[in-house]
Amino acid sequence: MLLTRRRFISSSVALGAGSAFGVGPALADPAALNCVLIGDWGRNGHDDQRAVAVQMGKTAAAIGAKFTVSVGDNFYEDGVTAVDDPQWESSFEKIYTAPSLQSPWKVILGNHDYRGNVQAQLDYSARSHRWQLPARYYMETQTLPDGARADFFYLDTSPFIKKYLGSKVKIEGQDSQAQLDWLDSALGASTAHWKIVVGHHPIYTALDDGDGEDHDQPDLIARLDPVLMKHDVPLYICGHDHCLQSVAMNGTTYVVTGAGSQTYTPRAAIRGGFASGAHGFMTLHITAGKLQYALVDMTGKSLYAGIITPA
Repeated sequence: MLLTRRRFISSSVALGAGSAFGVGPALADPAALNCVLIGDWGRNGHDDQRAVAVQMGKTAAAIGAKFTVSVGDNFYEDGVTAVDDPQWESSFEKIYTAPSLQSPWKVILGNHDYRGNVQAQLDYSARSHRWQLPARYYMETQTLPDGARADFFYLDTSPFIKKYLGSKVKIEGQDSQAQLDWLDSALGASTAHWKIVVGHHPIYTALDDGDGEDHDQPDLIARLDPVLMKHDVPLYICGHDHCLQSVAMNGTTYVVTGAGSQTYTPRAAIRGGFASGAHGFMTLHITAGKLQYALVDMTGKSLYAGIITPA
């Protein structure tokens, strides 16, 4: 089943504090592939990182998550120094200890990771049974229990952000155009039921830029978003903004799961979207017929949920 241009329906609901939508029987569907997604987390267990990790483990077990996705900013404030940096233990290995989180972690890089030794994060893949960062950007196909396929495209968005040039975020030498050409080609070649793109930085968010915070990213709106639209990408997932957000625009749903540790209280959402400063993570449930996601806080409450289906 190939999905034709812009033919997706996105429906969503903001949920009450007692709702368990997104972690209940619907996500235990044996025909579905389930995973959990988290961003902006590595703070030695502080800023509620440990509490989020505990709940994410419980939720991952409840839904039968097959893997975890980290959307970047894996270590604050300045990445890691080496493969034996103590932060591997204090911010990762000794935090995400639940049996349900010992499955593969699909990892990308954030801007804070670029303040440290990026190669060490790549090299740690050879030391860890779960840390999977094979390249700065890469694609992976997941075959769903119902026989459908989902292609995940894991990006390295920091090199696209012009303001990082000459800063502590060492993106010099990274060819963003080569990455964009790769993505364009890979999306064009994909025949999967679903094409899901994961980056660190938002493209569009549910927030107004008027407060001076780092919300919409003009550099990605100008360069990355046209490629997503060209190839009918229904879902873009990211972090960077330290909250939980969702907004649908022009046929694509943009979800932010950047609440793995330190968060802030955002202004009211605009564009018909959702935003919360709660600490938490995201769940994703995939079948041939739908993408279903939820934003879950550190107490296990689903705050917001959405479903994307072919029209």
